[in-house]
Amino acid sequence: MHKSLKKYFPIFVGPTLIAFVLAFLIPFLLGLYLSFTEFKTVVDASWVGFENYRKAFADPSFMSALWFTVKFTVVSVISVNVLAFLLALLLTGTIKGTKLYRTVFFMPNLIGGIVLGYVWLAIINTILYGFGVTITYNPDYGFWGLVVMMNWQMIGYMMVIYISGIQNISNDLLEAAKIDGASKFQTLKSIILPLVLPSATINLFLTLTNSFKLFDQNLALTNGAPAEQTTMVALNIYKTFYGRMGWEGVGQAKAVIFFIIVGIISITQVYLTRSREVEN
Repeated sequence: MHKSLKKYFPIFVGPTLIAFVLAFLIPFLLGLYLSFTEFKTVVDASWVGFENYRKAFADPSFMSALWFTVKFTVVSVISVNVLAFLLALLLTGTIKGTKLYRTVFFMPNLIGGIVLGYVWLAIINTILYGFGVTITYNPDYGFWGLVVMMNWQMIGYMMVIYISGIQNISNDLLEAAKIDGASKFQTLKSIILPLVLPSATINLFLTLTNSFKLFDQNLALTNGAPAEQTTMVALNIYKTFYGRMGWEGVGQAKAVIFFIIVGIISITQVYLTRSREVEN
């Protein structure tokens, strides 16, 4: 068996490994190098050291975008996971038509982000039109518009993962709790929640990373208006790289900083949640 794996390993793993190196590893290393340079194209880069990073941290628009992204991520991660878990509980019960409801709630996740942004832009502006304003009138409108849109898109996907976790719980445990006189709340707190933590680990990771990396929906819904107060980090990097001449290296430095921040937060979240998981 070991000889067969060794023999066929290059055939099955080789193409994927080559694609990974060409499409991810080389561009990543090149981007890391360019973050320390001043450039217009990759062939005319000149080394400037940490100057791009100094400019990135000194840029008030970047720090404002980072704070806005953090607030959005906290609200979105909590709201998406709480609502998705409640829906999962509801749709694993005795309610009729659960398969239809699951499909309906999951469908928004299939819509492309840029399309979703423009759809919700039309919906929200139609509602606000009666008050004589638009979503770009107040940054709070943009913030909550992004939160609502994120929830509408992600809840169904997270719900499916929670449903899988709930259905994986042994019926013997639930029956034993019922026989022992445990209430529904006690069963939820002492059995369901601990055993659904593996699903929560996945969902928290997905919602956390997706919220931090949100770009196309932000571009379509508010494009940072008013006055860049609803600009998230990914959009700020895009505008720095393509909208500010001579700041390409700074935009690349911001991307590296963003990568490190998201990586640290994601790894910490996975470590903390996995350490609390209970085997079924």
